[in-house]
Amino acid sequence: MKYKILERPDCEKAFELVEEALRKRATIIIFACCKVEYEGRALSQLNWGERIILIKPDGSFLIHQDKKVEPVNWQPPKSKTRQYLKGDRLILESHRRTPKELLSVEIRQIQFINYANVEDFEELEQAGYEKDMSDMIMERPHIIEEGFTPKTREYSVEHGFIDILGKDNDGNLMILELKARKAGVSAVKQLKRYLDDFENKENDYLKECKAQKKKIRGLLVAPSLMEDARELIEEEGIEFVSVEPPRELKRDKKITLDAF
Repeated sequence: MKYKILERPDCEKAFELVEEALRKRATIIIFACCKVEYEGRALSQLNWGERIILIKPDGSFLIHQDKKVEPVNWQPPKSKTRQYLKGDRLILESHRRTPKELLSVEIRQIQFINYANVEDFEELEQAGYEKDMSDMIMERPHIIEEGFTPKTREYSVEHGFIDILGKDNDGNLMILELKARKAGVSAVKQLKRYLDDFENKENDYLKECKAQKKKIRGLLVAPSLMEDARELIEEEGIEFVSVEPPRELKRDKKITLDAF
């Protein structure tokens, strides 16, 4: 990793380092006392304070305070960063073209500034989400119940997208709402809206499957239920199936002869 560090530089030296870093498409980190102004879809101003400024090669521009995870001000990738000197102050600007936005940072004292050419070609792998649950159920539908046949995923209805739509052993339609964490009342209400979408009109999916409209079952699939959600599903006649999302990352899977 190629990098350069300056401690307590004056703004002129910091200007030169930022100019060099932008030219080299490096990641820049600045600890400084600054004032921030934003103009675009709204207006905001942040008076003088010590903050962390992070500028990435993709154009992202972020300003962090000493609390919270999210930046207090930021511009997204593809923004254009420029810098200039105004007296003894360093000015950093991040311009976004569409929509038109300007984030301006006035710096009067710098404690630390550095840049580094970071090499990172990996993509984040995740497990334990609704998408992983959906993949698992499509591959092993019996974990819902014996005879369950999933037909389609992300099926569009008036109130959103049904996670999995399928049929049981008796040909009844099954609507599955998946939650990777403990499910609450909002999940039950969402599933009830999906059920109402099917009950209130003749649905195209039923015609396509040439299925007789016997019964429509709503199943909330999650590791567990909150107490208020448990009471509501009993009132609404909705079923609950306890399923834990898979926690295995793809890179952790071992290749065996069974794969060939």
